[in-house]
Amino acid sequence: MMPFLLIDFPAFKPIALEIGPFAIRWYALAYICGIVFGWLYARSLLKKERLWGGPAPMSLVQIDDFILWVTLGIILGGRTGYVLFYNLPFFIDHPAAIFRLWEGGMSFHGGFLGCVVAVMWFAYRNGIPILSLGDITTAVAPVGLLLGRIANFINGELWGRATDASLPWAMVFPNDPTQLPRHPSQLYEAGMEGILLFTVLAIMIRLGALKRPGMILGAFILIYGLTRIAGEHFREPDVQLGYFWGWLTMGMLLSIPMLIVGGILIVLAIRRGAPRPIGAIS
Repeated sequence: MMPFLLIDFPAFKPIALEIGPFAIRWYALAYICGIVFGWLYARSLLKKERLWGGPAPMSLVQIDDFILWVTLGIILGGRTGYVLFYNLPFFIDHPAAIFRLWEGGMSFHGGFLGCVVAVMWFAYRNGIPILSLGDITTAVAPVGLLLGRIANFINGELWGRATDASLPWAMVFPNDPTQLPRHPSQLYEAGMEGILLFTVLAIMIRLGALKRPGMILGAFILIYGLTRIAGEHFREPDVQLGYFWGWLTMGMLLSIPMLIVGGILIVLAIRRGAPRPIGAIS
């Protein structure tokens, strides 16, 4: 008999919107809404010259064009990362499954690398400072992370590690073959990678961080790495990978380089200082 303290997992339908033969799943809807909300937030930041210490380093038209590039970077990078980092043997045996995105399987770290490529390529082609474009991209990224983790929860996937049934918010996920009470780690990650990260970056932006190219980019990379490692302590590792050396997960391993890169970018941004406004007296 299930302990009375356990919370029943809500009976969500996998399809969020269905019109005739067309169906949009929650995961796809999270991507769509994340990109749209991120785009609107990016436009609002670009309109505020005081945040940049002068005219923004890119135009609204350029950020509109960039949306397609970053969307492709997220999807192609996220899928490639999942194939390479999380389930390569399976996809070697079943290569056609690589293209079945509706079945799930995206890697944040792969998607992030895809975004890096998109930022560098678009910035080079349009004469935009790479670090500033990276700042605006990562400033809005937590919106997508928040919605993506909520979609993971709705889908009943990427659940947490088993816990004591006395934990007030422990849940039994319908797709879990063990039917053990588990941490709803998707919601933990939504809070840390989404709400917390967005809040910290927003405060930094209000304090003038966009005036130091690379500061927001570095802070995003560093803080995400920390929150992902923290979240991995509650998340069940992928069954095909398990633990490395008895306690490390793939998510932790992929996040360690982010701590180093993020820290370096922050130090360089501080040393570089804010750009001097045009016409300033030296």
